[in-house]
Amino acid sequence: MRRWATVTLALVLAGAGAAPAAAAQPSAVCETGWGSTTKSEPGSLAMTGALTGVRTGRHTCYDRMVFDIPGMTTADPAMYWVQYVPGFAHVPSQTGIPVEGGAIIEIQFTAPVDQAQYPVGLADPLPGLDFSGYRTFRDAKFGGTYDSATHIGLGVRARLPFRVLVLPERVVVDVAHSW
Repeated sequence: MRRWATVTLALVLAGAGAAPAAAAQPSAVCETGWGSTTKSEPGSLAMTGALTGVRTGRHTCYDRMVFDIPGMTTADPAMYWVQYVPGFAHVPSQTGIPVEGGAIIEIQFTAPVDQAQYPVGLADPLPGLDFSGYRTFRDAKFGGTYDSATHIGLGVRARLPFRVLVLPERVVVDVAHSW
């Protein structure tokens, strides 16, 4: 009997010093009502800004691509057209440009590339971008600038919801991680 009391006391004392179980972290509630249909803004055809850089970021619910266009304002934004396409091509020549991913988003906006600040060639991967560790982004290629519009092919994991934001001096494309 005494032996059982000793074992019980040892178990109680061992449990008393144990750290409490960590509280379960709530999972993020992600807005996915953006849809996957074409997004466009009539914007300005006479935009004075030019694309000087492209950067990306990883967020809890989406991957983000930012197009820096100094001089663009929300009162006079670039015209844009963003949509899923079956394949990406240089529009004037209809030459296909391979873009990796399960789906391709074509991004067009009325701001030519400032080659002095952001040198990129036709069909080249966008400079300075590394998609390692991204949940949605896979690839991004330059489709050229013509008729005052720059074209980018963004390869993503699958056809997922996306949104486009126009902020001072930048156009932002967010692609959700899931529906």
